[in-house]
Amino acid sequence: MPDSIVNEVMREIEPLDATDKVAVAVRRVLDTGLPALPAVDEKGQFAGIFGEREFMAALFPGYVSELASARMVSRNMDDAIDRRIECGGQEIGAYLTKDAVTVEDDYSDTQLAELFLHHRVLIIPIATEGKVHAVVTRHDFFQELVARFVSRLDEES
Repeated sequence: MPDSIVNEVMREIEPLDATDKVAVAVRRVLDTGLPALPAVDEKGQFAGIFGEREFMAALFPGYVSELASARMVSRNMDDAIDRRIECGGQEIGAYLTKDAVTVEDDYSDTQLAELFLHHRVLIIPIATEGKVHAVVTRHDFFQELVARFVSRLDEES
């Protein structure tokens, strides 16, 4: 019997600290090649997710997410960045997605698939006794799932 998909695609990571500054955290996310990283509090417990979406929330003023259209906002991205460059020195704790799901190591592939389907998250942090140490990305999970599906189709033909 093949290994679980989770074991095949789980990536060990060093979580962010909720007190990390936006500029530091976004560089760490980029360095990993992941869409986001989990963040932990001072006790090492899961505090939330910081990634692509959360960075954009830090960079763009809160009202942008409330607008039906951003046509009235400057089209020049450099101007927008210049107006909010100070967000780089803010702690990521204010921007974390806190309702994200995290799972313990013994989660099954089927349970993980259900989480990806129902929560529409890009990553799921994996923890041991509450301490986050790895993530599974939806993309990696999908790639492995498709590979196994195609392999079974090929066996049938």
